Amino acid sequence: MSEELEDFLAPRPVIAHDLIHQGKVWNIVSEKVDLGEGGQVTRELMDHPGAVTVLALDEFDRVLMIRQYRHPVQMELWELPAGLLDVPGEDPVEAAKRELLEEADIRAGQWDLLAEWFNSPGGSNEALRCYLARGISEVPEAERYQRGEEELNMPTRWVPLEEARDAVLAGKIHNPGAAIGILAAVAAKAADWSTLRPANAPWPAHRHYR
Repeated sequence: MSEELEDFLAPRPVIAHDLIHQGKVWNIVSEKVDLGEGGQVTRELMDHPGAVTVLALDEFDRVLMIRQYRHPVQMELWELPAGLLDVPGEDPVEAAKRELLEEADIRAGQWDLLAEWFNSPGGSNEALRCYLARGISEVPEAERYQRGEEELNMPTRWVPLEEARDAVLAGKIHNPGAAIGILAAVAAKAADWSTLRPANAPWPAHRHYR
């Protein structure tokens, strides 16, 4: 019988931990790690709070996408609503609901877990989840969040799921949360949504939710 195809926790002893840079959102740290037979190595990494992404799907199987300027790549990217897990103790699902309201002025009545991943596990501990949000309703004008900075006046668009899939495969969409979320939604829909997990499923990959 073959071994199950699943990542698993296997931490190695950290002998030393040093802060290189303390940033506004994430830190850069250096850790000396004991790999056993592999010896002791020093690795620099981004210490990141993690994030959540929301694929909002309406009754016509259209995905809500937003366009946001991302200065590190100097491009405006089509993305899904997303945000950092930077509120101590906040449940990831509640963070996703908050981001959907703040960035897109909508709420959802049904939440499921669609996908999870590490953005760059060779150099960062950033863990992410993408939720599927359905049963969409608009937030009344008086209750809407007042956006600023890069989020000010972000264009939004409801895109047919198949069109979004084609844009990902054609290399027209580069945001990892959007690419993973869209392709996962296409696969989940083809399986009649049987691959979805509960929104509150355990998240051992994120160090703060183990």
